[in-house]
Amino acid sequence: MLEINEIFGPTIQGEGKLVGSPSIFIRFGKCNFKCEGFNVEYETPSGIKKCACDTYYAVDTAFKDTWTKYKSYNSIVEEVDKLISKNNYDYKIDIVITGGEPLLYWNKEEFQKLLKHYIDNGHKVTIETNASLNLNIEHEYQKKILFSMSVKLSNSLEPLKKRINYLTLTTILENTQDSYLKFVINKDFLQKAKEEIKTILENIPKCEIYLMPMGDDSDAITNNCESVINMAIENGYKYCDRLHIRVWNNKRGV
Repeated sequence: MLEINEIFGPTIQGEGKLVGSPSIFIRFGKCNFKCEGFNVEYETPSGIKKCACDTYYAVDTAFKDTWTKYKSYNSIVEEVDKLISKNNYDYKIDIVITGGEPLLYWNKEEFQKLLKHYIDNGHKVTIETNASLNLNIEHEYQKKILFSMSVKLSNSLEPLKKRINYLTLTTILENTQDSYLKFVINKDFLQKAKEEIKTILENIPKCEIYLMPMGDDSDAITNNCESVINMAIENGYKYCDRLHIRVWNNKRGV
């Protein structure tokens, strides 16, 4: 069973290496993290107030009744095809597998069939993941996936042993060509972030590093972006804005 929070698009990829690329998003429900340190306030359907990341509706199982359960990957493909048909594309639109944490489904047969379908049909497939869960990369189609690894730092308030998985990071970087790491940072966390990122990079293969400003609305992004840009310049990393939040704040389905 594949639990999907939402399928939406065409829209643009708002962050990371492929920012600006027209994309369809398949957002899976469930996550192994809460990331309460990102301090996005929300209310559950039963009225309980909590803090988490900006995709709390795909993370918190309190919202699971709003998720759709798919027994077959074909049903997901049908929903995506309806969205693609809205425009007369002469190319294969990017497919973004996100969450929640999509690697919770990695060992499910229907999840792998979904990935293989889009790779075999010429789509660029990105998996957005915290890269904390163990996985094996055994098939050629899996090696063509772009893993956008948003590795969590201590500002997430997740424990170190849970959030950093060097085996998974190494497995992905050694078996795929363009996968990369990205870190969400605010201006009050710069020095600590620099130290934590340095430790991570000392223990994994070389790859591209992107820094992004924390925030779930355009004002917060603006408030943090200059400091994060300067940190990227000073350390030889790449800066990436969070364009979807810059334009639409935290509106869903865009």
